[in-house]
Amino acid sequence: MARPPSIDEAQLLDLLMPVFREKGFEGALIGDLSAASGLQRASLYHRFPAGKEGIAEAVLTKVGDRFLWILEPMRTDSDVSRGTEETARRLSDFYGAGALSCVLDTMTLAGAPEKVREHARSLAMTWIEAMAEAAQRAGCRPEDAQRAAKDAFLRIEGALVLARVLGDTEPFAQAVALLPRLLAPEQD
Repeated sequence: MARPPSIDEAQLLDLLMPVFREKGFEGALIGDLSAASGLQRASLYHRFPAGKEGIAEAVLTKVGDRFLWILEPMRTDSDVSRGTEETARRLSDFYGAGALSCVLDTMTLAGAPEKVREHARSLAMTWIEAMAEAAQRAGCRPEDAQRAAKDAFLRIEGALVLARVLGDTEPFAQAVALLPRLLAPEQD
């Protein structure tokens, strides 16, 4: 009988994600991933036969699942502003109030395989599309909704870069606080 895994898949991916957040795909070495997870390299390769690329794909799939949960209130709440406020709160939690780098950003730095870059790109587009849909439900014309969604995405991602580079998380707090007004502006 096979020995049960010493750590379940969800826990494992939660331990591996910070390595990619901090070091990107290229900088995340198997040794770093082994140390973060507490598993031997052989155990990581056993779980992820495709190696680091397989681990990165699994981490991005986990991020995608979290994004679906984060975006859910904005997509389903009949009060778009209230749903967007809850999504903003969840985004803030996911990014440690701006102290954690965006894995979509760091995972796509130079050296990442195209499959990994495409996965991250797809997740970013899902996020932007969800914000555009919310803005349309709030009464924005499609082209205005798309522009508002991209603006919100840029503000949040830009604030995460500022936090990483300058150590200042205040712009991130401002960006997520502004999200409901960007996507559900008061109608005249």
